[in-house]
Amino acid sequence: MQKPVQWTNFAGDQSCRPAVIERPSDRFELISAIERATQAGRRVRVAGGGHSFTDGVLTDGTLITLEQMNRVLDIDTSAGLVRCEAGITLGELSREMWRHGLAFANLGDIDVQSIAGATATGTHGAGVRLPNLSASLISVEMTLADGSVVVADRGRPELLRAARVSLGALGVVSGVTVQAVPAFVLQSVETTMPLEEVLADLDEFVDGNDHFGFFAFGHSPLVMTKTWNRTDVPPRPPRRIQRWFTDEFITNYAYWGACAVGRAVPAWIPAINRACTRVSGTHRSVDRSYRVFATPRRVPLTEMEYAIDRADAAEAVRRVLDVAQRHPAPTPLEVRFVAADDAYLSPAHGRTSCYIAVHQYRGLPWQPFFGEVEQIMMEYGGRPHWGKRHFRTADTLAPAYPEWKRFSNLRSQLDPNGVFANPHLTRVLGPVHS
Repeated sequence: MQKPVQWTNFAGDQSCRPAVIERPSDRFELISAIERATQAGRRVRVAGGGHSFTDGVLTDGTLITLEQMNRVLDIDTSAGLVRCEAGITLGELSREMWRHGLAFANLGDIDVQSIAGATATGTHGAGVRLPNLSASLISVEMTLADGSVVVADRGRPELLRAARVSLGALGVVSGVTVQAVPAFVLQSVETTMPLEEVLADLDEFVDGNDHFGFFAFGHSPLVMTKTWNRTDVPPRPPRRIQRWFTDEFITNYAYWGACAVGRAVPAWIPAINRACTRVSGTHRSVDRSYRVFATPRRVPLTEMEYAIDRADAAEAVRRVLDVAQRHPAPTPLEVRFVAADDAYLSPAHGRTSCYIAVHQYRGLPWQPFFGEVEQIMMEYGGRPHWGKRHFRTADTLAPAYPEWKRFSNLRSQLDPNGVFANPHLTRVLGPVHS
């Protein structure tokens, strides 16, 4: 147990000074930490990898970090089942799974999140036939405010559908069981294409690849596309210098410099946008799936992302790019496609979805830009990514989720006193009704 110190998220834009920070190393220490908090009348929030842009973690009560609960507990290679503690990062888990011939079916482009945090916020990758990461969970172990432990699994399907994407509102997740797939290799092609060509043939690109997405800038007629497909070719990882040049120099430092110039001289942003797409070139690689999925992201940004029906993708992208042209935005929007799933609070619940993410470089105004984009997304029945910025409240979110009431009822049953609440959860989920 540690006395008050400041906790800050990865981006440095969310921070709090909890009364106590607890760092349990197993589920028994976790239970004790929750008991101490409730006896002292403190609320409890949990930090995983800290890789969120929202104020969802912030508390002046007890903050529990799960960084020491990062072990793989059991791997059943024949069934593809991996049981692990909640604090292990996606990258750590991916490497351990690979050693046993297993992998996640899909991953996002960042792997430093904890498995519990990534799933609780509905984190996703790209692939129209593949749901978000939480759909791979077949069991979720949670510790409640009274110290009891409940397991959401296939024997309790309603609880599992709530626990997969829970925002930490039901209890503290201590462990999960992942349904993995046999390890596989991906062939990656990243190149530039005309925006209108991509949008005109969008269904062909989306349906014709295992994974497809693209980056588009407000002032450029070109987009940077990403296509990843399974292959039987053995991995041919790039040489270290080549990987550094692509992943670090181009993706991070050169891009960082371009954003910094755009912030200093906003009038140059249109030219910077066009230059970014013209010089990006074509990059090919064949490597282990988790290495292809994840890329280091070091540029200081903030982000908002929305899921809308796939059918509205092309029209929505054009409208968002029009908005981007009216704001000082040196950063691109990112477009990906994800299969439907059945988690109650999943942004892709019940519909094949297009995710559109907008970014803003640190030091540039993001609220007006994001606010305009959000209004467009709401016209399409959009649902925000729970780990990224948005301006919605429970009143406007509830109608967008068909199973909102089921989740709320389970929340009231599992946490009737609102021990795991904070101002963020009250704002986006509403108060607990005991």
